Amino acid sequence: MHTEQLHEFVLTQLEDIKARDIVSIHVTERASFTDYMVICSGNSSRHVRSIAEHINTQVKAEGMTPIGIEGQDVGEWALIDLGDVIVHVMTDDVRDLYQLEKLWAEE
Repeated sequence: MHTEQLHEFVLTQLEDIKARDIVSIHVTERASFTDYMVICSGNSSRHVRSIAEHINTQVKAEGMTPIGIEGQDVGEWALIDLGDVIVHVMTDDVRDLYQLEKLWAEE
């Protein structure tokens, strides 16, 4: 899948599993390791784990292998590294704590 296709695929999958407050930030000009940061929230730790697992499963079904998945065991935060797209899934409290949107927002 090309970068834009992967990006759209991820956004669709997040919407399908009812991820909340989905934000996509194009970071190509500011980061050499990815093109998009996608940040979303889950309703609970269980929902965060489910979202991460859903993305992992759907990407694999498309014939891709995620580079890595981190934090899924605790459930308050998960990161799915798909290369050109990195997905952060968090509970509201963790999202408020790290404020990734502000970190990566254009100045």
